[in-house]
Amino acid sequence: MDFQTLVFYFFSAVLLLASLRVITARNPVHAALFLVLAFFSAGGIWMLLQAEFLAITLVLVYVGAVMVLFLFVVMMLDINIDRLREGFWSYLPMGGLIALIMVAEMVLVLGGDYFGLEAMPAPQDPGPGYSNTKELGRLLYTDYVYPFELASIVLLVAMVAAVALTLRKRKNLKTIDPAVQIAVKRDDRVRIVSMPTEKQ
Repeated sequence: MDFQTLVFYFFSAVLLLASLRVITARNPVHAALFLVLAFFSAGGIWMLLQAEFLAITLVLVYVGAVMVLFLFVVMMLDINIDRLREGFWSYLPMGGLIALIMVAEMVLVLGGDYFGLEAMPAPQDPGPGYSNTKELGRLLYTDYVYPFELASIVLLVAMVAAVALTLRKRKNLKTIDPAVQIAVKRDDRVRIVSMPTEKQ
């Protein structure tokens, strides 16, 4: 077993343990920090697969922006943990059944002959002049341009839906109606008065 395989197993073990702690931690702040650790471990696995751009994007975007924002939101909100855990035992049989089905599917996939180091060897060294970012951009904007545009539309719809869901009308809140602003005429706001000149 070479050094790269040992590093892969180390990152995989950390990723599995951190993912398990995300859903089992009682404190939501601790769960968010374990999710950060899981993202770092996934980035390390991407680096082993020679996908440097994806690894750096995962760390910068998810850890550096999304998770920090999520952590601030969790710390600012007064979350009642006891209230969230009410009814946990009533959902346990269904959750256990789904977990068993997922474990059986993973065993079938990972135990197959088409999965393993022999069936999926490590990527070959592309050479010193190869640019991972350039190749990813070429594929993204040529072969996968329509799925890329579709994903951007889905994200735009999700952003508009999030704003629409959180938009609430509150009392004693001064708001401006854009339709009223556009319909304003000059004569309604400005009045020109003719006055006689005054002599000194």
